[in-house]
Amino acid sequence: MVYSFIGFLLLFSLIGLSSFWHSRGTKEDYYMASSSVRPWLVGLSAVATNNSGYMFIGVIGYTYATGLASIWLMIGWITGDFLSSLYIHQRLRNATSASGELSYAGVISNWYGQQHSSLQRLIGIISLVFLLTYASAQLVAGGKALHVLLAWPLWSGAVAGAVLVSLYCFAGGIRASIWTDAAQSVVMIFAMGILLFIALINLGGLSSAVEQMRSVEGFMDWLPKDRVFSGWIGGTLFIGGWLFAGLSVIGQPHIMVRFMALNNLDNMRQAKIWYYLFFTLFYCLATGVGMLSRIYLPDVGSFDAELALPTMAQYLLPSVLVGLILAGIFAATMSTADSLVLSCSASITHDILPHKIEKTWLLKLTTIMITGIALLIALTNNQNVFSMVIMAWSGLASAFAPLLIFLCFGKQPSQAISITAMLVGFAVALVWRAYDLHVMVYEGLPGIVSGLCVLYFSRFISGQNRLKQ
Repeated sequence: MVYSFIGFLLLFSLIGLSSFWHSRGTKEDYYMASSSVRPWLVGLSAVATNNSGYMFIGVIGYTYATGLASIWLMIGWITGDFLSSLYIHQRLRNATSASGELSYAGVISNWYGQQHSSLQRLIGIISLVFLLTYASAQLVAGGKALHVLLAWPLWSGAVAGAVLVSLYCFAGGIRASIWTDAAQSVVMIFAMGILLFIALINLGGLSSAVEQMRSVEGFMDWLPKDRVFSGWIGGTLFIGGWLFAGLSVIGQPHIMVRFMALNNLDNMRQAKIWYYLFFTLFYCLATGVGMLSRIYLPDVGSFDAELALPTMAQYLLPSVLVGLILAGIFAATMSTADSLVLSCSASITHDILPHKIEKTWLLKLTTIMITGIALLIALTNNQNVFSMVIMAWSGLASAFAPLLIFLCFGKQPSQAISITAMLVGFAVALVWRAYDLHVMVYEGLPGIVSGLCVLYFSRFISGQNRLKQ
């Protein structure tokens, strides 16, 4: 098990390090791969970055505890993601070329060449804070996996992940991240597929597994019973919340930068086909494994639900394949962690500081510093992976998605209105979670809607002011 795990990690590291030979030594190449990434690499990289330790650890743990109702996470998330992509991705890629900017914040703030520097700095600060939280969650997920499968201390997986991420981010920047992401996508799909297949075979097939799941009280209900509202109102809020969670992808700088780095605007459709094909397949496999884990591990109160996948793998698979599963989990955590770290680095060197940093060695030094901070947060945080990711995800989406939607529809809000909408959406999402209202509906829904309302009604206020003048 240890040897197969180390073998896969070595493979990923070598792929990342090999990108050094293709590096052009410029800031544009470090953060955007000189906008030369092929569509299949964009798609697979975005999949790996989206399907993070949150999927291997968080979603499977949630499915283990919730049951069939967790299927709405998959349906809502993918549907919301796809619907938003119809209007956003291509326009964002086009704006990237037109503006010449190298970061998500830079493109949004200079969409029409208006150079809203205060807006760019604010986007950079919010990105830095929440992406750091997100990155630390990935390192926590890796630590949990190593703790179960290798009996290593919880901190060891976080440290190992941080070291590997630093190595290949230092070597090739986003190109190293994208190349390793593509390899990791394949390993992730393969690992999850093998575990699902063996788990089903051992239970006597699909029909036998379904019968056993039905014997667990409430496990096969279509909606969870712990909702605040019952009936169709509660169901609509629950499903609608996860639809907005999928739409929230457009507010994630570390994912959207993949599409911004596409080599040609005409290849966007190809990139999206690769992305949604692998995304749907992996989410189906993860949900299936989460459902089956409840049969193999029936004592809900005996252990952390987020350890369901590694515990199940250890129970079912030979050591070589357990190493593959562990490599898959680590692949998921690293593929997202490296993307997050690079986005944080871009926020500091390109968005927040008054003078943009151009020297590559300073960019790499910033990346190492960010990785160290993320590791420190991971080692001192006691929240679960699912909560940490959802909090970061909803905060970023509520701040950025409304403005990006308006820009893509040809609107030109002023810098003051843009900042106001961002802060309102961001604050609503945080307050929603602080008061535990997320048990009613995912906080990204009220956060995004609030930001959109500010932008929409500001148009009428501005119009009335012009008429008075």
